[in-house]
Amino acid sequence: MLLAVGTFSLMDAGLKTLSVRYPTFEVAALRGAASLPLVLAWALSTTGAAALFRVRWSLHLLRGGLGIAMMASFVYAVRTLPLSTAYSIFFVAPLMITALSGPFLGEQVGPRRWVAIAVGLLGVVVLLRPTGEGMRSLAALAVLLAALMYAVSAITVRLLARSDSTQAMVVWLMAMMAVGAGLLAIPHWVPVRAHDLWVVAGVGIAGAVGQYTITEAFRLGEASLLAPLEYTALVWGVLLDATLWRVLPDAVTWLGAAIIVASGLYLLRRERVHALAEHP
Repeated sequence: MLLAVGTFSLMDAGLKTLSVRYPTFEVAALRGAASLPLVLAWALSTTGAAALFRVRWSLHLLRGGLGIAMMASFVYAVRTLPLSTAYSIFFVAPLMITALSGPFLGEQVGPRRWVAIAVGLLGVVVLLRPTGEGMRSLAALAVLLAALMYAVSAITVRLLARSDSTQAMVVWLMAMMAVGAGLLAIPHWVPVRAHDLWVVAGVGIAGAVGQYTITEAFRLGEASLLAPLEYTALVWGVLLDATLWRVLPDAVTWLGAAIIVASGLYLLRRERVHALAEHP
């Protein structure tokens, strides 16, 4: 799980680098296309080709659309936002997943978890700084949109996991992102420069390794124990921001991030307590 978070962070650094040189949808398309050959090779070597076509196409198409919107929003945001700030806002996604699991999956969300969700949203308000320029930042709002798309996509994954393989979900997400975002990028497509090809390749490799390792992590370990490790992305964000772009989070960013992370950890603890109560 730690390796997955680290490689995904390196991928995001590559996306941030590309975002200042190429249109948003083009970067999203390059992300999908660069990882597709690697995840396809992994899928074919583990489950074979037949499993990739025994799928629920309607949900895959929905997830593909959500994936394009998520990636495009995130790429647009990190063009101007530091990675650490973008990660801090994106950490609200697990809270959104819990909030959406009630109406969409019929799961019970108790009052304590609703309080944790409300506290986490308060942390987002702190990060957006409603009295300053933050609330007017389209980049910050784009991260919130990306987090919402991620949360809805996670709900579709729970539904797809009942019938489709993990390999099919990963392959078709990358394929739809490459094709869908590519079609949207055509009107403003910028030829990829030769010296940027290594960045594109790095994004593809890091994305594929991250996808494989996070899949293995959740296959081998308990989700409630692994999920808190996702917050180590903030450490990676700070290190990458300081090393590559010479920026560091300010006090308000640290405060907002701390509130969101604390509420997320409490939420995970409550879910673990409920799981133990149902299956002692």
